[in-house]
Amino acid sequence: MMAVMENAVEKVKVWFRFTPREGWFPQDTEGLWATKVGDDTACVRNVAFLQDGVAEGDVVRYRTDSDGLHWAVGRVSSAGNCTIRVVSVPTGPLGRSPQAVHQRLSVFGLGGEVFSDDFPMVAFNVPAGADFAGIKALLNRGQDEGWWHYEVGCGTDAWWTA
Repeated sequence: MMAVMENAVEKVKVWFRFTPREGWFPQDTEGLWATKVGDDTACVRNVAFLQDGVAEGDVVRYRTDSDGLHWAVGRVSSAGNCTIRVVSVPTGPLGRSPQAVHQRLSVFGLGGEVFSDDFPMVAFNVPAGADFAGIKALLNRGQDEGWWHYEVGCGTDAWWTA
């Protein structure tokens, strides 16, 4: 019997620095999981809660500091995906439920992660081939009807023109 060998994929955490936004979280860094694709490049493998301008699947360049931390220095290529962050209005029809937010957007098959129980923001990865116009219409409707607030953490030209 022949053993099947899987390619070893090196996972790294790539750190991003940014200026904290007023009235937002005090953090000025966020670490995202990534897989190495070169000596100083990696492909982002999760959704950013705080860092703008990067989406899952994007390839970033990084520098490794003397402590072994990998710090992003720029985006090499875009996967065409977008990052959308949604926070339900606690007094609205969805309450503080990230599950209700997921349910409303489930028709689009979006994957997302919840920030925390204390702050149930959902960060969604919106794949390049998704129905951008339909997603935007639902996000706007939900905001207009008091379900949630949302922001685009990373949008592509296709997103903005949909």
